[in-house]
Amino acid sequence: MRAIVPRPSSINGREAPITPISNFDVDASAFAQVIGKPFLAIASETPADSGARERLLDEAFGAARSGKTAERLRAGRLPAQGLALAAKDAGKLIGSLRMWHILAGEVSALLLGPLAAAKAYRSRGLGRRLMGEALFRAARAGHKAVLLVGDAAYYEPFGFSRRHTLGLVLPGPVDEARFLGLELKGGALQAARGVVVAAGARDLPAYRGAIEFRRAA
Repeated sequence: MRAIVPRPSSINGREAPITPISNFDVDASAFAQVIGKPFLAIASETPADSGARERLLDEAFGAARSGKTAERLRAGRLPAQGLALAAKDAGKLIGSLRMWHILAGEVSALLLGPLAAAKAYRSRGLGRRLMGEALFRAARAGHKAVLLVGDAAYYEPFGFSRRHTLGLVLPGPVDEARFLGLELKGGALQAARGVVVAAGARDLPAYRGAIEFRRAA
């Protein structure tokens, strides 16, 4: 099945042309259920969004989010260029999704997450809209595979599957049923074996802070 992914409209809410991107299996209808408000926009996040993003993530996941295994692949790193997204309603941050460079064994890939929506916007299609935009951008930029830890029932309609991660191990405990992969290019994860490690550029201030923290401990 050749998947078709509509390029999300981030300005005026109108439907955009459908663009074929890959041969992975996906329920394309998941990309179509989006919020159509003309004043809701999805764009690359900016440094000014940092505080609002952290508050949104705390609201969505709680303070314990920093202890999750996936966070070990994000800590002290910068998100992949063009793949840190902010959803805003009339200028207010209401959703966030970021993707990160990783190595899945020896295979270059992206880690997706966290994905969060403000409480008032949940179950209204915002998460699907962010997913559609992120996967479109990733495919357009030439990325070949995406991994995540999340609810299979939510992510499988986008093409994610546990079968793509059977040969991979995360650097910490995780519910294996929630460790999923997506091939943006057919066969991209076929040879992926071993431990998943961070591969993105260092966020130098955060990295230095983590080093100082470990020295103090």
